[in-house]
Order: sequence, then C-alpha cells, then structure tokens
Amino acid sequence: MLGAFVNAFRTPDLRRKLLFVLVVIVLFRLGSAIPTPGVDYVKVQAGIASVEDQGIFGLINLFSGGALLQLSVFALGIMPYITASIILQLLVVVIPRLETLKKEGQAGQAKITQYTRYLTLGLAILQSTGIVALARNGAIFGNSGGGESLLVDNSLTTMLLMIITMTAGTAMIMWFGEQITERGIGNGMSILIFVSVVSSFPGALWGIKQAKGWDVFLLVIAIGLVIMAAVIFIEQAQRRIPVQYARRMVGRKMFGGTSTYIPLKVNQAGVIPVIFASSLLYLPSLTSSFSTSNSGWSG
Repeated sequence: MLGAFVNAFRTPDLRRKLLFVLVVIVLFRLGSAIPTPGVDYVKVQAGIASVEDQGIFGLINLFSGGALLQLSVFALGIMPYITASIILQLLVVVIPRLETLKKEGQAGQAKITQYTRYLTLGLAILQSTGIVALARNGAIFGNSGGGESLLVDNSLTTMLLMIITMTAGTAMIMWFGEQITERGIGNGMSILIFVSVVSSFPGALWGIKQAKGWDVFLLVIAIGLVIMAAVIFIEQAQRRIPVQYARRMVGRKMFGGTSTYIPLKVNQAGVIPVIFASSLLYLPSLTSSFSTSNSGWSG
C-alpha cells in the first residue's frame, strides 16, 4: 500500500490532487481548533477535562472532530449537511416537483444540490442557536457544567456573533467538501467525515493505554482491525444476478450467447441510516438539556 501511495505522488496530476486534499484537511482541522469569538476558552477546557458522560453530544462531537465541545468555528461539523442531504433524499420521493428535477439529469441535480445548501444553512442556524443557548446555560457538558456560562458575556451581540460564526463555519465546511469532490480525489464529504472521526483515535487509544495497559491497548487495536475488515467486506460484497444474452444469426455467423451479471450491493443503504438516526437522537437530548438547565435565555 505504501508503494502505491509513493507511485501516486510520481504522477503530476494525481500528486496535485492529493496535495490539494491534504491542504483542505489541514484547514479543516485548523478551523476545528479555533475557538468561536465570545467563548471563555479556559472554562471550556476545564469543562472538557471534568466531563464524564457527554451522552449524545459525545457522538456529535465525534462527527465534528472534537470541535463541538470546544465550541470552535467548525463546532457543527458536517452534520447539518448530512442531515439536509438525507431530508432532501426523502422529500424527492414525496414531492413531485423534486422528483421531476431528479429526472432532468445534471441540471435538475444541480438545482437539488442548491436546495441542499439552503437547507444546510437553515439547519446550521437552528443547531448553532441551540448550542449557544446550552453554552450560555452551562449545560453543554451535562451535570459537570454547574450552570456556569461558558461565554465571555451573556449579551445578545455576543450570542449572535457566535451563531453567525458557527453558521459560516458550516458553510465553509460544505465548500471544502465540494472542492475536494471537484478538484481532489473521492467524495469530499466522506473524506471530511473520515478525518473528523479518525482525529479522535490517537487521544482515545493513548487514554486506553494509560488506563488499562498494553494488553488491553493491543486487544482494542486488534478488534478495531477486525471490525474494519468486516465493514470493508460487507461494503464490497455484491449479489450477482446472471444475465444470458440470446444468440442471433448475422449473415452466416452466429453472434451472442455470452453471459454476464448485474452486480447488486448487499449494503444498498450504506452508512446513511446510522448517521440519520444519530441526527434524530440529537433532538430529544437537546430538549432535555434545555429543560434541566438552571437558567434560560432571559436568565
């Protein structure tokens, strides 16, 4: 595999695409570490260090590459775009206008993509508003938050600035993904999701090694590799439907009679249902956090 990676850099066009993807990944990780203006960074770091159970926020924090609980510029991560894409896919089935657009080919797909962008920004505004409210109430870290605000001040201007910044960060992530798809290699959104999830692995593995020792550490790595191999196997598995072409006579020669197959993926849905389910789980947890917090927006 290392040899294939080295050979890829020897091809000028492929090397340029790989370097572009790497630059975008660096910018993505940089934005995940920059705090949103108006956040008390010291209190945020203290909350992260003391939190024991992050609940659903820990799951969303995983998809944002650790940016959510740090209240960074890219705190929302890729989740608003994923949710918007899934909603549009469902609406295409029930709304005739969208179904017609889908059948119009590339022009219709471009229109649906534009609708996805608008819906992403709308969801980003809603989610960033909820996160800022939780940060103001000190409830984003659960019981460990103590009800203490994580903002520098609780003015409306500061909260609006944070909402605008997080929404703009989501728009930037969406643009990053589209640029990787157009000018890089592979699906840009999938690459950003992969980077977000993998970025938490080193710290988590090191924590396991420090707490449980080398035996458990190596066991976790072995189990992870087995699971990865199983996922790849299922993802690549396909059911082949045989197709037999009839023979036909052309002049004095017989043509046809060959056989081929139609490949059908075993896992047609992919990972979309899992991601969508995690998005739905976000809503009741957010509502619960609001109801159990000590103060509200007017507090």
